[in-house]
Amino acid sequence: MGQKVNPNGFRIGVNKDWNSQWYADKKTFAQYLLEDSKIREVINKKYSQCGISKVVIERTNKRLTVNIYASRPGMLIGVKGAEIDVIKKLVAKQVSQKDITINIKEVKRPDIDATLVAQSIASQLEKRVAFKRACKMAVQKTMKEGAKGIKVMVSGRLNGAEIARSEHFYEGSLPLQTLRADIDYGVATAATTFGAIGVKVWIYNGDIIAKKSAKEVASDVNA
Repeated sequence: MGQKVNPNGFRIGVNKDWNSQWYADKKTFAQYLLEDSKIREVINKKYSQCGISKVVIERTNKRLTVNIYASRPGMLIGVKGAEIDVIKKLVAKQVSQKDITINIKEVKRPDIDATLVAQSIASQLEKRVAFKRACKMAVQKTMKEGAKGIKVMVSGRLNGAEIARSEHFYEGSLPLQTLRADIDYGVATAATTFGAIGVKVWIYNGDIIAKKSAKEVASDVNA
């Protein structure tokens, strides 16, 4: 079976949420969507060394809130919050709204964040570390952190080979078609001297089961 469905998109509305949280009519939807794309592109490009996991954007009629999740938040905040003003100016150039709020949030366990793991492998490949070593080390670290399963896929001219190919590394279980499964998915690209190498990471953190309300528990007992 061809695995062409994005695991994050597959679970939106079940146990995942949108990275752009706003509502717009037909006139402004395309504009907002383009602005969101530019905001993420600018932040990821300038602060790539900060370990940015995701950028969540919220909008109201007058206010724009940008939540940046990073493994090294101190570099984003800067001395006495000076860097936040720089980010505000960068964002202000991309959007029409004037009231902008920037929130920096820490990713406390970067070794079980799929995007950060993919970025880590990609940065090692750019430093000419052997792809097998980089992937196996990432898999071991993630499993030590308590993940229930991980899959890593690297594609491209691996180790400078003439023909591009894909290699997979697995450990643990990975129920991709179970909707309640909490599967984190991340992608990164390594720009090597032989060309681009794509890195994909799937991490399984267990099942998310909705807690029953008091009424549901009572009805189960009565039954």
